[in-house]
Amino acid sequence: MTRIYNLSAGPATLPVEVLEQVQKDLVEYSDAGMSVMEMSHRSQTFQAIMDNAEALMRQLLGVPENYKVLFLQGGASLQFAMVPMNLKKSGKVAYVDTGSWSAKAIKEAKVLGLDVDVIASSKDDNYTFIPEIDADYTQYDYVHVTSNNTIVGTEFKAFPDTGDTPLVADFSSNFMSGPIDVSKFGVIYAGAQKNLGPAGVTVVIIRDDLLGLNEGLSTMLDYKTHAAKGSMFNTPPTFSVYVVQLVLQWLESQGGLAGIAAKNQAKAAILYDYLDQSDLFKSPVREDSRSLMNVPFVTGDADIDAKFIAYATEKGFANIKGHRSVGGMRASIYNAFPHQGVVDLVEIMRQFEEENK
Repeated sequence: MTRIYNLSAGPATLPVEVLEQVQKDLVEYSDAGMSVMEMSHRSQTFQAIMDNAEALMRQLLGVPENYKVLFLQGGASLQFAMVPMNLKKSGKVAYVDTGSWSAKAIKEAKVLGLDVDVIASSKDDNYTFIPEIDADYTQYDYVHVTSNNTIVGTEFKAFPDTGDTPLVADFSSNFMSGPIDVSKFGVIYAGAQKNLGPAGVTVVIIRDDLLGLNEGLSTMLDYKTHAAKGSMFNTPPTFSVYVVQLVLQWLESQGGLAGIAAKNQAKAAILYDYLDQSDLFKSPVREDSRSLMNVPFVTGDADIDAKFIAYATEKGFANIKGHRSVGGMRASIYNAFPHQGVVDLVEIMRQFEEENK
């Protein structure tokens, strides 16, 4: 077996230990006589998997008792619509625009007829930093932020205190990469395919008082439906939830969220330190806004970028090409991306720079 370094923004690298356990369980899970993929979601065996996944997430994050933890489908993109549908009261809401995904969330809220205020944006500067936020939050039904911006490589280092107005955060690309004070948020949502498991399951953590604010919603788009049934109203993405459970166990073995945060900071520092002293490669992101998960970089010459992408691919680094909207390169170094992989990436960058002076 030859595993390459996968720098994909998602679906992304999973821990090898988790993949090996999946392989072991694939044909028969425990003594069930069948795979999890074949198992009834109403069975006691799968219910135990679901219950354990929720318990581990609550333990690792310190989720307060007055919050529900839901395992849903549809990706974070469906949450762009579910959040405004479920949380609207007056219909006036606030969004912080920090990139492509926040822009899509804003679009969905407007499609649903809400009065959207963009209270801060870094769009005019190509989203290269997290903007300062200064607003009267009391006039809004909720305030929405995107915690980490996968495409442009920016990340919130601190979140606004919105008082009694619920703060909603799309945590898709840095969820479970470090500690979160869940009590500061009304809703947290995240697609699993970055740090938590395979594509197919979306985690939603929602405060109890935000359930059932609006009547007449489509059954499947009402958070209350799923909260009442423990994420089991319809068939959940059973295999994805099973893998999430394994990843949560792996996170526990890494020293929990504080432990994985320290490892992520160390990995990112290696790459950013090199970028800051390189004469060829540069980070376009302002230093105080740099993501630990997604590190875009450029040479300033599209031809040299293309040459390096081919060079890195040949050396065993897959999916290093930057998003089509920004170009350049991007290294997505999520929780499971190995420390040695970052060391090796910097080494080939040094070699390429030396060969292309």
